[in-house]
Amino acid sequence: MYETLTYTGGVYKSEEIKELIEDLGGFILQENIIQMDLVLNMAIPIDDVDKIKEKAKELLGEITFAPMAGSEIAIVSPTLARHHLPHAACDISEYLRRFGAKDNMIGLSRGAGKGIAGITQEEKYLIEEHDIAIFALGSFKQCIIDKYFLYNDIDIPVIVTGAPEIDVNDLDGADAYVSGLGRIPRRLKRGENIRALRKLVEVVEKMLDNKRREMAFDPPLVPSILVKNEIEKQVEAIKAVTSPIPVTSQMDGLRVKLDYNKYHEEIENVMIDDKKLKEIADIKKSFMYNYILVKLLNESSIV
Repeated sequence: MYETLTYTGGVYKSEEIKELIEDLGGFILQENIIQMDLVLNMAIPIDDVDKIKEKAKELLGEITFAPMAGSEIAIVSPTLARHHLPHAACDISEYLRRFGAKDNMIGLSRGAGKGIAGITQEEKYLIEEHDIAIFALGSFKQCIIDKYFLYNDIDIPVIVTGAPEIDVNDLDGADAYVSGLGRIPRRLKRGENIRALRKLVEVVEKMLDNKRREMAFDPPLVPSILVKNEIEKQVEAIKAVTSPIPVTSQMDGLRVKLDYNKYHEEIENVMIDDKKLKEIADIKKSFMYNYILVKLLNESSIV
């Protein structure tokens, strides 16, 4: 079992903590350098967390728990136009990243108004490539209730956000609803906004924990973070990718930011212990930029 952590500190001597992560059998999930500051998301064996904390203290850095690290979350808005997106969805995205999440903003192509709002099958497939979907809706109760068709057959956990108080039982297909996050024409900096964002974090963490418990009964044949590490070691083209997090970990797979048509065979033949990746995973073309989507098989799927 691994614990996901975030290290925040200076770039100076940061190689020491990276080497310690490797020595402990851990993995670096994400690395960001902002001027002279380093933010490192990692997965560490639970028994070795104290060793990482000691090293961080020695380097004058800080360790925090990152319960969302290793997950990919879709934040869906009816459109990415200012009509539906003053600020809320952007602030939701930024806030979740503080807890280790990798999130993607998705704007639907037919969301310009209540009467014509819709979602295509391709958009549904794209959303379902993620671990959780957050539908950031607006400020009118009846409008939110009437838009249930946007998510009622999405095959991953769905959280709906909006301004008014609504019973989640009134939202067909939603697993949770968080109020206080409607169309707000300013940044979410006030007390009530921060409390709503914290509530959203609690709901997301609870859903991820539920998913982990379900996976524990029938886990993937190998952890996704191990596959990520091997892809980064064995596929040379990964080093030339300029997109953030070229190999993005998900709870049950990965998104590899290489063109499927050009690189899928190389990804399929990555060796994980004594097996090729294609023997322990479904590898297909993603609906996001023709990337490569890897979904790991579990024991029951190969019996």
